[in-house]
Amino acid sequence: MEIDVDRSLCEANAICVGFAPEVFDLDDDEELVLASAEVPQNQVERVTQAVASCPKNALLIRG
Repeated sequence: MEIDVDRSLCEANAICVGFAPEVFDLDDDEELVLASAEVPQNQVERVTQAVASCPKNALLIRG
């Protein structure tokens, strides 16, 4: 499972960070940062919740 971010949609509101802080973070410029595009197996459920909760639909699961 991999994550893509549509940066033109992302508002960096950090809802995803709340669900999966091991995978998502915001940098000093308030831009979304992924720890890795590949989601660790133990984070799949949390990342799936984060993607579903994104208010701008800026996150996409592949694979």
